[in-house]
Parts: sequence; C-alpha cells; structure tokens
Amino acid sequence: MNTTNRKLIIAVDGHSSCGKSTVAKDLAKKIDYTYIDSGAMYRVITLFAMRNNLINGEQLDENKLAHLINDINITFSYNNDLKRHETFMNGELVEDEIRSLEVSNNVSLIATIKFVREKMVSLQRKLSEAGAVIMDGRDIGTVVFPNADLKIFMTADVEVRAIRRYKELKDKGDDISLDAIRENVKKRDFIDENRDESPLRKADDAIVLNNSHMTKEEQLEWIVTRMSEVQ
Repeated sequence: MNTTNRKLIIAVDGHSSCGKSTVAKDLAKKIDYTYIDSGAMYRVITLFAMRNNLINGEQLDENKLAHLINDINITFSYNNDLKRHETFMNGELVEDEIRSLEVSNNVSLIATIKFVREKMVSLQRKLSEAGAVIMDGRDIGTVVFPNADLKIFMTADVEVRAIRRYKELKDKGDDISLDAIRENVKKRDFIDENRDESPLRKADDAIVLNNSHMTKEEQLEWIVTRMSEVQ
C-alpha cells in the first residue's frame, strides 16, 4: 500500500522509548517505504565501543573510536521468517544485543560525539537518496533532513515509556527493575535534550504525536492522515 505517488521523506523524532521505531517500521511496511533505524546505528557504534573496551564508566576513548569508526559497516535487512527488521554490524546480526539495557545506558555517551554524528548523518542521507523513506531518531527533522516532507515529533509520559520499555525487556528475558528503566528513560531525556551536538528538539514545522494513550493502529492511522495532508 502506498498512499501517494510522491516518494516522501518522513522524519520521526522524539523521546526515547516512546515507540518511534515500532511505529516507523509498521508504517514502512504498510505503505511500502524503506525504513532506516538511525537509533540502531548509534547503538551499533556503542556496542562496538563496549566490545573494544573503549568505554570506562562515563569515559570514552574518543581517539581510538575515531581511528576505528571507518571499520564499522552497518547494514539492515528484513527477516521474513521473524517478521522483523534486523541490524548487522560487519555482517554479524546484533539486533538483540544492541537493545540491551547496558547498550542503552551508554548510547547517549556515543551520540554526543560530533565525528560520530557526522559519520552517521552522511550514511543516513546516502541511504535516503531515492526517497520513499521513513527514518526515526533524535535529530532527523532538524539536522539529517531539515527539508523532509513530513516531520513528526513523538512523545509520551515518562511513566508510560518506562512501563513499555520494561515489558519489552522482560519479554526478552532480561532481569531488570521498573525503577532502573524509569531512571534510564529520565537520564536519556536529559542527555538528549542538553547535549551540545544536535540536541533533541522539535522542529518548528513538526507535528506533535503524544501516543501515551493510543494504540499502534491509531498511531498509524494518524500518520497516514497527516501524509495525505502534505500531497
């Protein structure tokens, strides 16, 4: 299903754990668009840094990461058997590993680095040259695609986001407390909104979608309606 003959670029920004990726993936499948998970790209860099002992507490060896970052190849694929989008690092499937709480606790540290963001933005723009693309993240509508055809800023109440994230991790078998998830959500909000490099903010022409009390189907219908309005 494609609701338009135009190959739109749709930017979905917003707070952590508000369901940006889920909605963007479902929408891409619904309207036959390409989905690019920008957040997963930063998580891959984070996982790489962790595996190579470049992170020590709150400290990151930026010099070593800068030297090694061009050795990291990030690709995406849709798994028809599992019905999910998957992320690969240098050919290795890392989709589940990059969603761990340990990676979540370190990804904001990686995402604040200028050379990392420049590398990711360059790759994101290259992946989106043909249009008909949906990308979610923190700065898609403000930095990556300031001229996107449709910009959506998603958010939800902190408690709602914490519970959603908690259920997601518990379903994967992770032993984690709701309190720890709640603190992680708050910490990531603060870092995302206050970092020097490409802080999280709503683009002036973005439309706010607060999905605290919306089903996935209601969110998809809401976005499809917004798409029809930009034709």
